[in-house]
Amino acid sequence: MRKKVIAGNWKMNKNHREAEDFIQTAKNEVPSSEQVESVVCAPFPFLQKLVEETEGTSLKIGAQNMHFEESGAFTGEVSPVMLKELGVSYVVLGHSERREIFKETDEEVNKKVHAAFNHGLTPIICVGESLEQREANETMNVVETQVKKALDGLTNDQCAETIIAYEPIWAIGTGRTATSEQANEVCTHIRKVVSDYVSADAAEAVRIQYGGSVKPANVDELLSQSDIDGALVGGASLEADSFLKLVEAGKNE
Repeated sequence: MRKKVIAGNWKMNKNHREAEDFIQTAKNEVPSSEQVESVVCAPFPFLQKLVEETEGTSLKIGAQNMHFEESGAFTGEVSPVMLKELGVSYVVLGHSERREIFKETDEEVNKKVHAAFNHGLTPIICVGESLEQREANETMNVVETQVKKALDGLTNDQCAETIIAYEPIWAIGTGRTATSEQANEVCTHIRKVVSDYVSADAAEAVRIQYGGSVKPANVDELLSQSDIDGALVGGASLEADSFLKLVEAGKNE
């Protein structure tokens, strides 16, 4: 049985004091890592302190992005080497905001995924369609293309260890949420894509999250679906009490 993984994505929010207060509240309250994986993906300036504060607890720290090169003339970027040295465990890659605002391509996402595995980081790969693409019945094709390009060149074992987050762009931060059936339909298709493109074993092992206006009020229904193995959560992860409720739901499924 696949272990649920709940990851909070703070995006560009909080100051140092707010980040530390959150961690002090949450770090000893999350369930054991054997029950559910609990991750906070924080802005770069907070990572070292949060890793130190959560050492020896079940709460893990992730980054929200990284460059695929180890070093070089890439002003403003952060390398996988730097993240690994800090003790970061996870990294979000290919988030729709990175794709849309910063024009990241599928090919760049794939390079980042390879770099993550090369440095012992678990990638959380985001895929998802726009409202226009959903209305044009292009959802499955769009998501399939993103998944295949992100996983291109990975080994069977690497694909199995990957976390894929299905985040319909039209549901991110809008208050609109895909119904549990809509979300599961796409997650089921993602698992089939992995099975056909990689292997049935990898498809059975890969964890697929749903993201898009997930909150304590709807997380139970989403996590009860057959192919949803967790959640990548934005706004509802900014308050410790809310985040802990989401993690508790992951433990109970």
